Amino acid sequence: MKFRTRELKKWTRRCVAATCAALMAVGPGLMQASAGIGPNDENTKTPIKHVILIIGENRSFDHVFGTFRPVKGQTVWNLRSEGIVNADGSPGPNFDQAKQYKAEDYGSYSISPKKIGPYATLVPPNTDGAPTTPFFNKIATAKDVEPALPLGAYDLLLIGGTDLPGGVVDTRFPSGLQDGPFDISKYVSYNDYTGSPVHRFFQMWQQLDCDMSAATPDNPSGCQADLFPWVEVTMGAGNNGASKPANFTNESTHEGSLSMGFYNSAEGDVSYFTQLAHQYALSDNYHQAIMGGTGANHIAIGYGTTMFYANPDGSPGTPPINQIENPNPQPHTNNWYTQDGYGGGSYINCADDTQPGIGNIDAYLAALPYKVLNACETKEYYLVNNYNPGYLGDGTPAPLGPTDFTVPPSTQPNLGTLLNHHQVSWKYYGEGWQSGKENSVFCNICNPFLYSTQIMTSAAQRAAHLGGIEALYSDLQGGTLPAVSIVKPDGYLDGHPASSKFELFEAFCKKIIEMTKANPGLWKDTAIVITVDEGGGYYDSGYVQPVDFFGDGTRIPMLVVSPYSKGGRVVHAYYDHVSFDKFVETNWSLGPISARSRDTLPNPTTASNPYIPTNSPAIGDLMDMFVFP
Repeated sequence: MKFRTRELKKWTRRCVAATCAALMAVGPGLMQASAGIGPNDENTKTPIKHVILIIGENRSFDHVFGTFRPVKGQTVWNLRSEGIVNADGSPGPNFDQAKQYKAEDYGSYSISPKKIGPYATLVPPNTDGAPTTPFFNKIATAKDVEPALPLGAYDLLLIGGTDLPGGVVDTRFPSGLQDGPFDISKYVSYNDYTGSPVHRFFQMWQQLDCDMSAATPDNPSGCQADLFPWVEVTMGAGNNGASKPANFTNESTHEGSLSMGFYNSAEGDVSYFTQLAHQYALSDNYHQAIMGGTGANHIAIGYGTTMFYANPDGSPGTPPINQIENPNPQPHTNNWYTQDGYGGGSYINCADDTQPGIGNIDAYLAALPYKVLNACETKEYYLVNNYNPGYLGDGTPAPLGPTDFTVPPSTQPNLGTLLNHHQVSWKYYGEGWQSGKENSVFCNICNPFLYSTQIMTSAAQRAAHLGGIEALYSDLQGGTLPAVSIVKPDGYLDGHPASSKFELFEAFCKKIIEMTKANPGLWKDTAIVITVDEGGGYYDSGYVQPVDFFGDGTRIPMLVVSPYSKGGRVVHAYYDHVSFDKFVETNWSLGPISARSRDTLPNPTTASNPYIPTNSPAIGDLMDMFVFP
């Protein structure tokens, strides 16, 4: 799980040259925190003076909006529109388009292993880590612990346990599910907890099964998305280098075919977000930036790229050997990785194609009809999964060593340092923030600024730019909201499968939206962007554009709620998480975070297919989500 709470240094060569020169000329004084409104907050290219990014957890677009029907005149790419499923969630005429396969991968890692035929029926879903009983048994107790729900939503925390042990076949689902996506709510209520599929870097590459021999004009990357259950049942969420257990079965990873489940908005699931999509703007082409999980994708939002393992002076270093991934199968095993898992194996040296797993991905990327962004530098080891940030909440360096699984403090430029340089106000609101005394459901790996030396070694910076959910509510009501806000719920409300429910994330967002609307002076120039960190390992039918070695990954839901995004439009422009950075940079005329971050990529151009950039690699700046006067 991700709930592991744990002097300005020289800039690295990743800085944009002009920005670095300015920063070094001004020195540490530039980094002093400013109270209240920034001098350049009003200097925007659009009427938007405040943007709020709310980030939930682990749901793909089709998992949430697979049966969504847009307002008249709009189209959407989802399971229903593709004919994969019908509006009632049953298999559609093109159900076979989502057929899933078994495969073999012995000897060396492959992102497109040899397929040996489809599943006759899906492996039964597993309970994984879903709670047997709810986390709370009284509304009063829930209110004391959890401040971030509307008053009428607290009963959601008291219902939905599986009534089953963890890590067993989930008998709420029938055996013999057809090989393809299945409607969860035919068997399990939208109010209920379910297990969590695997969502890690090398596993996600395999799930997508990208192969240029399978490329078509409508799928020029050749990613077939047909190995989701196979990866779940052969490898799952990681092994920390352990040997494959004796008597291994398809349920030994405690997942089964959880990845193929979707909620049915046409039948009443995801009702609040469906309402928002009909009233405001929905993207059906927004993607997780990094293959893999929570930490790497939040870092991508904060830094516009991945983060490398750093020495104390900020230069690239080499992590402990047990923290370097090796996805080559152990001898005589089918896809049981040599080194993986949360505790060990989360760095890769992708500039060296002799390293395990690297050459196979490089060969695929080299076969693309365009050149991907170079995101891999010699001797740099990049974090691709979840490790604790370099600082505790009070600015103390976190414990660092072979068994601490902590990212060393980083001096890489980030969105916060960019906004500081241009004197635009910003704040990260993480529910549960207590300046170093955070509880177990505060998501430390979700705050990209906890990795940053420039932010965390300054008490003034921490005070100005890091806050909790109560601080957000106060700023919404008091008219003191900064220009740029990033908001993260705690583990009860973030929508993460097993530990949360997606309707709890909907309720969390509803409270913020209603509080914003209750302040007319704020609402008139605010945009609220709602998304999740990554697809959570759930199947999705959308196009995936490889941008660099690290991604993109599957589509994920994204809504924009604003007076300038009304009308129920569905926007097809290609986006990923760094598109949020591009919006901020465009709106406030900032320039990119660094010379190698993805915000240097162009906005996409398209031809007959609005989903596929003709100038790949390209990601949009979210401006298409708005209609400005």
